[in-house]
Amino acid sequence: MTTTSSPSTDSLPTTNRSAITAGLLAILALLSAVAPFATDLYLPAFPVMAAELGTDATGVQLTLTAFLIGVALGQLVFGPLSDRVGRRLPLLIGALVFVASSVATIFAPTLEVLIAARLLQGLSGAAGMVLGRAVISDLATGPAVARAMSLMMIVGGVAPVVAPLVGGAITAPLGWRGVLAVVLGIAVLMLVAVSFGIRESLPRSRREELALLKRSAGSPLRALLSRDYIGYTLTFAFAFTVMMAYISASPFLYQSLMGVNELQYGLLFGVNALALMVSSAVSAKLVERVHPRRLIAIGLGGVAVGAVGFLVLALIAAPAWTLGVAVFLAVASLGTVFGNATALALDAVPGAAGSASAVLGALQFGLAAVVSPLVSIGGEDSALPLGIVMVVATAISAVAFRIARR
Repeated sequence: MTTTSSPSTDSLPTTNRSAITAGLLAILALLSAVAPFATDLYLPAFPVMAAELGTDATGVQLTLTAFLIGVALGQLVFGPLSDRVGRRLPLLIGALVFVASSVATIFAPTLEVLIAARLLQGLSGAAGMVLGRAVISDLATGPAVARAMSLMMIVGGVAPVVAPLVGGAITAPLGWRGVLAVVLGIAVLMLVAVSFGIRESLPRSRREELALLKRSAGSPLRALLSRDYIGYTLTFAFAFTVMMAYISASPFLYQSLMGVNELQYGLLFGVNALALMVSSAVSAKLVERVHPRRLIAIGLGGVAVGAVGFLVLALIAAPAWTLGVAVFLAVASLGTVFGNATALALDAVPGAAGSASAVLGALQFGLAAVVSPLVSIGGEDSALPLGIVMVVATAISAVAFRIARR
């Protein structure tokens, strides 16, 4: 077994990246994006759903809450399971159930059936997210992991930003059931990709080796309590909270406060998504020469400047367009945080990558479920709640980053 400890210098050992091919990375990126698309693609259809299902906004919101709960719990199930039986079988099971539950959402006759189907959809969709990270951790260490994670984040990180835009474009012609049919199409694509494009990355010999280690030296799950793992996991999770706060508040930020129309809103959303993609790609390139920890520090610095700037601008009632500039800086800077923090967190737990990825993902989506309603506490005419949430989340992320060992 190859053990990995936290690096103490500004360079990480080089590793062979041949096992992580471009095709495999594309499939893993798809797996990481499936759940965000299933979460956000149908958001613009909420009013239509409420009318057709005979409910109100709160009732429709339960379908989203059920999905987020399912994703959080599903990762805690599939991650530890994959450490015992391997990655491919849980991936196949998750993909099959995700397809079946996606069919159920399309033909759900009542709100109650739709909520149940969405919960099952979240549980099964979690398999792709948690095991995609675990597969990368199985095949590489050090800079190769950070590079692969950053490239995955280009898709996985942008998906929750782009999905509402796509959903808004297709809701009118397809209806809400048609939007959920698009999710089914993505689910089928995921099943095909897993079936033909992913081999077992944690073979039986490796699982037996880990079992022997557990008997002789104690469970590798103890590493989940290490300062390294906790620090980098919280760094990632609360940085992601900043982005989810922005996504949740963006409609009233751009349309109510800044006064832009729907087309302009989409363009501004797209600019921020492009900035996140570019910074993730730059991070993936730089990680070969710059230590991932240094890249995280640079990214968190940019997020802090953007978040604090946003809060100050909101407090002094500055022109609304300046809020957009501050948000752009914060979102763009997250690209150098997500992939590198994930890589360092999993690198700290080489013996339990599935379980470690599960806890990281569950915390990520658990915080997302909590933060979404917080940013709207002040109503559509106040940017203060968003500013406060962004600053608090950034501060916690920075403190967690300092806790992790150099």
